Amino acid sequence: MAQDKKVQNDGLRENIYRKTRLEKCEKLRALGIEPYPYKFLADHMAKEINEQYDHLKDGEETEDIVRLAGRIMSIRNSGMFIDLKDTSGKIQLFSHKNYLKVGMEDILKLLDIGDIIGIEGKVRRTPRGQLTVNVEELVILSKALLPLPEKYHGLTDQEIRYRQRYVDLIMNEDSRKKLILRSNIVHNIRQFLTKKGYLEVETPMLHPIPGGATAKPFITHHNTLNRDLYLRIAPELYLKKLIVGGLSDKVFEINRCFRNEGISTRHNPEFTSVELYAAYKDYNDMMDITEELVTFLVQEIVGGMKVLYGDKEVDFSRPWPRKSMCELVQEYTGLNFLEMNAQEACKSAKTLGIDIEKGTLWGKVVEEVFAEKVEPTIVNPIHVTDMPLDISPLAKVHRHNPILTERFETFVLGFELANAFSELNDPEDQRERFEAQVKAGEAGDDEAQHMDEDFLNALDYGMPPTGGLGIGIDRLVMLLTDAQSIRDIIAFPTLRQK
Repeated sequence: MAQDKKVQNDGLRENIYRKTRLEKCEKLRALGIEPYPYKFLADHMAKEINEQYDHLKDGEETEDIVRLAGRIMSIRNSGMFIDLKDTSGKIQLFSHKNYLKVGMEDILKLLDIGDIIGIEGKVRRTPRGQLTVNVEELVILSKALLPLPEKYHGLTDQEIRYRQRYVDLIMNEDSRKKLILRSNIVHNIRQFLTKKGYLEVETPMLHPIPGGATAKPFITHHNTLNRDLYLRIAPELYLKKLIVGGLSDKVFEINRCFRNEGISTRHNPEFTSVELYAAYKDYNDMMDITEELVTFLVQEIVGGMKVLYGDKEVDFSRPWPRKSMCELVQEYTGLNFLEMNAQEACKSAKTLGIDIEKGTLWGKVVEEVFAEKVEPTIVNPIHVTDMPLDISPLAKVHRHNPILTERFETFVLGFELANAFSELNDPEDQRERFEAQVKAGEAGDDEAQHMDEDFLNALDYGMPPTGGLGIGIDRLVMLLTDAQSIRDIIAFPTLRQK
């Protein structure tokens, strides 16, 4: 009830502010001034002015005229002092009648915090050392009808920050920095792979059959074709078709994937990944390129190999350990699951306090025990290799053990960062794997993969030995920006309906 009253009071307050500011819009128009004009030609950014005139001594003035535009973040002394913020930084404005051109004072009186304005004036440094622009001409570019959050507390409500990211970006510099770093990370990934000879490609987002990963898909409907389609859960099968076709021996794609699963600090229903495939390579090569790519990014973004995440320091120095999943499980539990069948594995899991349904496949039991007993202990990056066949329908059988595959997942700080295979290229083996997945789906597994006849047809034409790798960009950005929630590094995360 108290929360409802707060929402009502906030809404009432906003309506009052909005009404007052609309009245100011009308006053501007009465003066012949349009509060939402079309254009303004700025020739400087705040950061440029701060750097260019850093040499000015206290009290020194110039005759240099600059034009800049931005948002008003504070107004002091009835508009005499204004803090103006653009995307590069802040600068102080001095709006005094001795400098303002005729008619500018009338505009000044109708300004509010949050308004976007353009100004022209001369640069100086105040006697107290503050770099300032003496405003001569003032143009309102957009009248803000709602007030910004209170200065000293800012936008602290996490829920509002995610729902109203536009306000969050205005008020919280840390949010801006994280999203800008995200853009830089994606740019660096693209540059790194291009220099390695990988060809960037684009594959469909709408799939006739969900595939490429074990996950529950989103379903949509195409009216003209009168058929259901699926938002892609992974681009894997299409990228491998390009390898079959010989478009290039190395391809990659950076794009969105969609999985109809839970929401948490590490999961968002739509997320960004980079997937790459290289002909004539195997999963050992994919471990190498994972380390090369991630350490390159860490160096570019952080400037060294050690990253502070919360209260933990992660050391990305190469080489990273490579240990099999069963080896790690035995190390942490004392149990060797390689010596057990599925029934024995279920019983052993229960002795560890892990409740496993009767009839669960051996590989899923191993995966569950690993998730419960090993994952939470991981801090520094490690390649968890040789994963069970039961949970790896697209990976080649391990060359030394038929119940395992040549697949690894890279873990950091207890969560998966990368997933890679020696890709399965035997059409008959792949068909059997798909058939097993179909049976699992019929038994109630809504994440099981479907039979994909066109992909099998592509394999019939011959796919070379291939290594494939997928890296979750959102989680990588979280690591490199010390973001504790995936929502902090996605501009508009998926949220529950308000």
